[in-house]
Parts: sequence; C-alpha cells; structure tokens
Amino acid sequence: MADEPLVLGIETSCDETGVGIVRGTTLLADAVASSVDEHARFGGVVPEVASRAHLEAMVPTIDRALKEAGVSAKDLDGIAVTAGPGLAGALLVGVSAAKAYAYALGKPLYGVNHLASHICVDQLEHGALPEPTMALLVSGGHSSLLLSTDITSDVRPMGATIDDAAGEAFDKIARVLNLGFPGGPVIDRYAKEGDPDAIAFPRGLTGPRDAAYDFSFSGLKTSVARWIEAKRAAGEEVPVRDVAASFQEAVVDVLTRKAVRACKDEGVDHLMIGGGVAANSRLRALAQERCEAAGIRLRVPRPKLCTDNGAMVAALGAEMVARGRAASDWDLSADSSLPVTDPHVPGSAHSHDHVHETSKENLYS
Repeated sequence: MADEPLVLGIETSCDETGVGIVRGTTLLADAVASSVDEHARFGGVVPEVASRAHLEAMVPTIDRALKEAGVSAKDLDGIAVTAGPGLAGALLVGVSAAKAYAYALGKPLYGVNHLASHICVDQLEHGALPEPTMALLVSGGHSSLLLSTDITSDVRPMGATIDDAAGEAFDKIARVLNLGFPGGPVIDRYAKEGDPDAIAFPRGLTGPRDAAYDFSFSGLKTSVARWIEAKRAAGEEVPVRDVAASFQEAVVDVLTRKAVRACKDEGVDHLMIGGGVAANSRLRALAQERCEAAGIRLRVPRPKLCTDNGAMVAALGAEMVARGRAASDWDLSADSSLPVTDPHVPGSAHSHDHVHETSKENLYS
C-alpha cells in the first residue's frame, strides 16, 4: 500500500472545484466545492463566474482534501490536473494552482485529459480497468464512445455527439418544462412517475445509413420543445412526468443501443459508463439490461464519482506515475479542446530537472 503512488488531483474544467487524493487505486479524499447555485439563475454555466469561483475555492478545497486524507503535502508523489478539454478560463485556474503547488513542493506535474480521467475513475470502485475497455461518457459537455487499450497512452474515439451533448439536452428540456437547473437530476426524478412510452419522441442517428456510433440530440430537443409548445398553445396541460419519462427514454435508448453495438463490433466484453449523466437511474438500468443480454460486463462508478471530481484526475495521475509516464513541462498550459487521443500532456525526459532548489525544501507549510 505504502509503495503505491500518492497523488493529488485538481479538476476545474467546468463549474466544480474538485480535489482528490489517491494512493494507487484507493481513494483517500474527494473534496468538491460547487458553484452550481451561482449559475442556476442564468440557466447554465457562466464561464467568468465559474473561473472566479475556482479561484476562491482552490486553496480551502486542497487543504480540506489533505486533512480528509490524513496526509501531508510533502508526502505526495505527484500533482495531477485537468489540462483540457473544458472552459478555458476555468482550466487555467486549475493548471496555475497545480503548477504552483508542484513547484513549491518539488513534485512532478501531470496535465491529464478530462475524458480519460472519467474512464480511469472506475478503478477506484471496481479495480484495474480491463484492456481493452469500451467507455460511454455522457455529460453536459460530452457524449462520446471511446475504446481504451491503455488509459495512459491509447484512447481511441469511436463516436461522439455532432451537436448537443446528452446532458445539455437534459438541461434545455428541464428549462422548457420550468423545472430548473441542472436538468438531469430533476428530469430523472419526474420520469420515475411518468410513462416512457406515452410520447414517441425521435431517436437521432439510428437509421441504417447514419453514423453507427455518433450521437445527435438536437433534433430530439427541438421535437420535445415543439410538442410542449403545441400543448400550451392549445390551452392544454402539459403532462410533465410523461414528457420527462418519454424524453429520457429516447436519450438512454440511443446511448445504450450504440454502446452495446460498439462492444459487439469491436469484440470488447466490458462497457464502462461515466460522466454526469451516468448518474441517471434509467440509463443505468437499461444499460444493465442490455449488457446482460449481450454478455457484456457493465462497470459504472457510484454517482458521486460520475460527476466532475478531483478523484478521477488523481486516479489517472496515479496511473501515470505507476506506469512511469513522463511528467509535464512547467510551461504546461490549458487546452480547451485537448483531444481524447492525448490522455496526458507529457514533457521532455528531463522536464523537472530544473526545479528551483528552494522548492525542494518544501515551501508549502
């Protein structure tokens, strides 16, 4: 246990300041400071507000994580941070903080990919990832199918959303139904009391000539919005629970259908689902049902690890250290469009040889 790498991870890609501490594949701390309430009145995340919230929450959240883990900063074997993709300003706060802590402590710095981190976090719950693993990542910003043969170096995109991500569609429909923000949890709650077959909403990109693994939820979103508008224009009451259930079913039907197909086509017998929408109860249930029927083992982390968090970044950072991957250079920068094919941003072989001598005396107290 003591020989496994002890890594602190910082996640600031969107509206949550996440700091996690991991030893190997064991989670020691998962501290989160969310600014979601500050964005609620706008109906979505405001980048400038998110960046300011990260700045204010960073040091207290890191201190809280260290205290929760019962470790000293000087004992860390590395600092990992989300370098992208995400909101540029928000990412810069996290990267700047990680560089400052790593430099002051004389520790290696690892800039990692947000999407790869969402895959790697499952190791904290279910052990080492099988290689290969198919991953379905669904959140407010991403809907992706990824094939990973090595989470630290080889992640291949199979398909992605061509317009709205699944989580984004949940937020927009919740707003049309006047259910508030964020939309995912509230629609899931209302859908449990509704009929998923009440309204036949469309399933995007599921025709024989459509891209097998890509997603499109824009047409679904528009169809649901127009259906609601037509009801209101006719002076009829909108059956909110049935709309929520039918909309949700359309989304999870497409997500699970394409994910299982990708597993079958690639001969992969493990499917991992991550990202904020992975907390959706219907997505989990339908995925389990379809995976069992196809002989595929399903891995889904507990809901808290599905949303953005520092634990997932620390998990990938620990894997980088364990596999001897090169640390990032000190000029590491945020990349809002960092491709998933880059699980981390490595530096040169001697990227940390020039650490200032005073930093090795542990400036962090």
